[in-house]
Amino acid sequence: MDLLDENFLWASLFWGAIGSAYLLYGWRQRSVVPFTGGVALTIASFFLPALWMSLAGVSILLAVWWLLKQGN
Repeated sequence: MDLLDENFLWASLFWGAIGSAYLLYGWRQRSVVPFTGGVALTIASFFLPALWMSLAGVSILLAVWWLLKQGN
């Protein structure tokens, strides 16, 4: 894995921003599910290659959506 690869940097920026937004949303709403999803997505954006990061990001977003829907 090349850390200076353009695809890795863009994917890290994109998924890290989404994860940070989920983390802040969960923090301000005092909701555990979005907060945990944001933490997982933010951490995953630093360690996974671009393809696996995208797959993990979509999976985490779908899991958070499903868990929130189950709570209603």
